[in-house]
Amino acid sequence: MARLDLLADAMSTLTNASRVGKREAVINAASKLVGKVLKILEEEGYIKELEYIDDGRAGKYRVELSGRINRAGVIKPRFSVKKDEFLYWEKIHLPAENVGVLVVSTNYGIMSHREAKRRGLGGILLAYCY
Repeated sequence: MARLDLLADAMSTLTNASRVGKREAVINAASKLVGKVLKILEEEGYIKELEYIDDGRAGKYRVELSGRINRAGVIKPRFSVKKDEFLYWEKIHLPAENVGVLVVSTNYGIMSHREAKRRGLGGILLAYCY
């Protein structure tokens, strides 16, 4: 099976595992981008624990879920966002104000939209979770 978007596969794995009530999910194909996005979700409290497993191939992530994920997905196409446009994208992708997180790629690395707003940075929207 050809994997075209590892981040989309990872986010749908998290959503599906959370919906059926699992406490743990295994993301089969790992990448640096997936790892950084999962780290943001861990910092925001959507994931309890994150562990990288080296299987000699692409690697895997074992994720312990906290039960807070209702929906996790990627934003396609990857829109660019200016530092004062985050509210517009929050209204589109998140259910309510101050609920959920947008993951943004900036010049200073991958971070949550709250961190980017605090630092006054814009970037490229990658994913969302609530």
